[in-house]
Amino acid sequence: MGPVRYYFSIFLRRFPYFLIVALIVSVASFIVARTLPATYVSTMRLIVESPQIPGSLAASTVTTPAAEQLQIIEQRLLTRPVLLEIAREFQVLPDQDEASPDQIVKAMRKNTSIWTSGGLNQANLMTITFEARSGQIAAGVLNKYLTEIQKLDVAYRKERATDTLAFFELEVERLSDELSRRSARILEFKNENSGALPDSLQFRLAQQGALQTNLEQTDQQIFSLKAQREKLVNIFSSTGQVVGVSQQNLSPAQQQLNQLRNQLDNQRVIYSENNPQIKLLQARIEKLEEVVAAEQATNPAPVDVQTGNSALDLQLAQVDSQISALEDQKRIMEDRLNALTLTIDQTPANAITLSELQREHDNIQTQYNAAVSRLAAASTGERIEVTSQGQRISVIEHPSTPSEPSKPNRLMIAGGGSAFGILLGLGLVVLLEVLNRSVRRPEDLINKLEVWPIATIPYAPSRGEVLMQRAVWGGIILAILIGVPAGVWAVHTYYLPLDLITERVMDKLETYW
Repeated sequence: MGPVRYYFSIFLRRFPYFLIVALIVSVASFIVARTLPATYVSTMRLIVESPQIPGSLAASTVTTPAAEQLQIIEQRLLTRPVLLEIAREFQVLPDQDEASPDQIVKAMRKNTSIWTSGGLNQANLMTITFEARSGQIAAGVLNKYLTEIQKLDVAYRKERATDTLAFFELEVERLSDELSRRSARILEFKNENSGALPDSLQFRLAQQGALQTNLEQTDQQIFSLKAQREKLVNIFSSTGQVVGVSQQNLSPAQQQLNQLRNQLDNQRVIYSENNPQIKLLQARIEKLEEVVAAEQATNPAPVDVQTGNSALDLQLAQVDSQISALEDQKRIMEDRLNALTLTIDQTPANAITLSELQREHDNIQTQYNAAVSRLAAASTGERIEVTSQGQRISVIEHPSTPSEPSKPNRLMIAGGGSAFGILLGLGLVVLLEVLNRSVRRPEDLINKLEVWPIATIPYAPSRGEVLMQRAVWGGIILAILIGVPAGVWAVHTYYLPLDLITERVMDKLETYW
C-alpha cells in the first residue's frame, strides 16, 4: 500500500471525528452569525479652520494649537455627564433602564471611535464614528456630538478670551492704582523737602555765596565802626574835643543805605543785572530806602555837635546803634547761611531718594503702558472670538443615517467558522494518529520488532458490524445537528441572549488582554 492510500485509509477511519468537529464548529459559527445583533455605523468628519482675520492685522488671544484644541474637545466630549445625557435622550442601549450609569458610560465610550490626523503644513482633521443598533440612533448620537463639539469649542474659546480680557483689565487697574500711589509719594517727598531738592541746588549755591560775601562785608563794617568809636574816644581823651563829622550824624539806616549803594556800584562792575547777588542788593536797598524815608518823615535832622560831652555821647550812641544793627543783620545772615548749608548738605541724599522714587515710578509707568497695550489687544481678540472670526472647528462631512448594517459580516463569520471547523477536524485526526503508537503495518513490525512478515491479511468486518458502526455514527451526527442548535436556542431563550453573552465574553477578553 502506498503512502497516499495509507494516509487516506487513516483519514477514512478517523473521518467520524473529523466530521463531528467540523459540524460542531460550523453549526456554532452559523448560529453566532445569525444571532449577533446588527450594528449600524455613522461617520462625520471635522476640520480646524484658520482664523478668518489675518493675525498680522488683528490677532486672537486664544492661541491654542489645532491638535491640542482637538484633544481638548475630545476629552470634554467623552465626559460622564455628556455621555449620560446623550444616552438617555436616544436610548442607545437596548436594556438601558436596567443598566447602571457606569455601564452606560462604558458602552458609549466603547461605541465611539475618534481619530485625529494632521502634521506640518497639513490640515488638522477629526473623524468620529458611532456604532448603534439602528441607523437613526447612530446618526442622532453623532448629530448630538456635533452640537456638543461646536458648543464646547465656542464656549472654550470665548471663556479663554474673556478671562484674558478680565485679567488685563484688573492688571491695568492695579498698575493705575500703584502709579497713583507712586506719584503721590513723589509729591509728598518734594513737599517735605521743598528747600533741599536737586532742582534748586544751583540757586541755593548762589544764595550761599552771596550771603557769605555780605557776611564778610558786614564784619568789615562792624570792624570799621568799632575802630571809629575807639578813635573818637581816643581823640576826646587826648584833646578833650569832639570831632564833628557829618557821616556820624546820619542814622544807622542812612549809613547802611550808603554802604549798600556803594557795594551795589562795585558789584555791577563784576556781575550782570540778572545775577542773584545784584538782585539781592537791590532788594535790600529798596527796603532801607523805605526805612530812611519813614525816619525823615518822623524825626527832624540832627544838629551837628562840635564840642562837649553830650556830643561825644551822641556820636558814640549813634556808632553803637549802627554796630548793634549790623550785628543783628549778621545773626540773621548767619542763620540763613546755616539753613542754606543744611539744605545743600541734604540735597545729595534727597537726590538719591528722589531718583529711586522716580525710577520705581518709571518702571510702573512702563508696565502700565505695556498693560494698556495688551488690554487693547485682548479686547480685540475677545471681539474676534465673540463674532466667531477666529480659529474654529467646522464640519466637512455631516453625520448620515446608514441604510445597511456595517457589521457583523454574517457570511464571513459562517464561512470562516466552517473553514476553521474543517481545519480543527483535520488537526484532531492528525493528533489522534500521532498519539496512536500501536503496530498497524508491516513496516511497524520491521521497525519495532525486527520481524519480517510473510503476508498481510486485512481485517474484514461483517455486514452487521458495518451497519452498527454506521448507525452509531449517524446517531452522533444527528444528535450534533439537532442537539447543538436546540441547546443554543434554549440558552438564548431561557438564560441570556447570545448577543449579550458574546458581548460579555468580548469584554472579559478585552479586560484580560
